[in-house]
Amino acid sequence: MKPTPARSGQAVLRAEALGSALPPLLVAAERVASTVAQGVHGRRRVGQGDSFWQFRPYQAGDAPGRIDWRQSAKSPRTYVRETEWEAAQTVHLWRDGSASMHWRSGAAMPEKVERAELLLLAAASLLLRGGERVRLLGQRTGGSMTAIAAALATDGPGSGVPPVSALPAHSRLVLIGDFLQPLDDIRHVIAQMAAIPVRGHLLQILDPAEALLPYSGRVRFRGVEADGDMLVPQVEGIRDAYAEALAAQQAGLAALCRAAGWGFATHRTDAPPASALLSLYTALAGIV
Repeated sequence: MKPTPARSGQAVLRAEALGSALPPLLVAAERVASTVAQGVHGRRRVGQGDSFWQFRPYQAGDAPGRIDWRQSAKSPRTYVRETEWEAAQTVHLWRDGSASMHWRSGAAMPEKVERAELLLLAAASLLLRGGERVRLLGQRTGGSMTAIAAALATDGPGSGVPPVSALPAHSRLVLIGDFLQPLDDIRHVIAQMAAIPVRGHLLQILDPAEALLPYSGRVRFRGVEADGDMLVPQVEGIRDAYAEALAAQQAGLAALCRAAGWGFATHRTDAPPASALLSLYTALAGIV
């Protein structure tokens, strides 16, 4: 539930706008990544597995020796062969694109989805610099920064819950969203991912108004997920109960992640993105 006026616009228009803004988004992500990279050092992985995982289209930077000429001969595209080791070492990234993420409490604040995409791309940049392989969750191809950014621009709004994709055992996963939906929905996804098993980290993004409920007096809150409106005659009267509910949600998220051996952190959009990125990258170092 968000206070009026509600954000207007359509997903198609947003995709077009984000598509035109990809260069600035990439520049901003690289800037944040460069700030954090001064204090961290990537680890380039060595070795290859022998078991076949999948074919994927050839990308700039792939060694010519990795091309599978037999598979490429069947298609106008050129393909390389990936092994299970390579697939398992890929870091899969996901950000919530649902309606609740397309909100901010004021003009000076970024939308939650904007911060999520900035952090996702900045994390991808750091991982790629360290020799890691990155990919959007649910997509078989597109491991470069430009490919990931383009995929974000055309990605649908989603349901707020990440897809349970077929991932190889011991993959790594980063999920970024507000995670304000019922805990049972999130528990179901984490349980299925952890059973593969997949090692993950969950980052909750909140607007400061969602964390503090700073409004006063009579306020009408408008739902952004088709959950209706609510008129609160005196917001001050529900602030404590709201704080308790949010704390319970975050405690529940932390417990779900802890039970699965995952990491959990929160980030507010009024905080510097570099601090969240450093925390995220440090957490990823613990699940390699």
